[in-house]
Amino acid sequence: MTTLLHRALPEARDRTLDEAIIGAIQGGLPLVERPYAAIGRALGIEEGTVIERIQSLLADGSIKRLGVVVRHRELGYRANAMVVWDLPNPLVDTLGARIGAIPCVTLCYRRPRRPPDWPYNLFTMIHGRSREAVLAQVAEVEQALGLGPVPHAVLFSGQRFKQRGALYRGPRDAAPGLPLASETLDRGTATGRDRRRTTAAGAALLAVTAPLGQGASA
Repeated sequence: MTTLLHRALPEARDRTLDEAIIGAIQGGLPLVERPYAAIGRALGIEEGTVIERIQSLLADGSIKRLGVVVRHRELGYRANAMVVWDLPNPLVDTLGARIGAIPCVTLCYRRPRRPPDWPYNLFTMIHGRSREAVLAQVAEVEQALGLGPVPHAVLFSGQRFKQRGALYRGPRDAAPGLPLASETLDRGTATGRDRRRTTAAGAALLAVTAPLGQGASA
């Protein structure tokens, strides 16, 4: 019993710390030279501990993906299309992997059909500086994989509402006062080189796509 209790206490502390770290990073990294050090100061822990715990969460699947959310419109990519495909069920995994590996495809994921109105089971995202450029890339995907006969639709977005990763804790549960990339951009508090970098390249927002203790759909 004593051994089990001693083992449970560190695990409970680790879980509490992991939840605090997710709460701190889910809105984006601070736009500073050493963002993990800034997060560590806000949480009262060392920079190395922040990095170590994030690596552990990625390794065990608690965090499914950690990456940037690029504000592509600010970079000039104003034509954005969701290309949906009606692929044969036995081939969707194989073809999906091949489509997702093509450089112009930024997202690729399988979703259930919703008959009779929605026959598509693979969603892909392609960005371009013009609709013509996007359609040309769609044609390249079709030609490269022989998908010309496959039913599909190209759905261009009309308006961008918000780009961010999912929230799994209250926005200020873990690190009050920590300046996040998303807030720096939205509130216009960056100055000089940081302002130019943020506006031109987009905020480096972290996509934390799986909550602690739960799986995430593909």
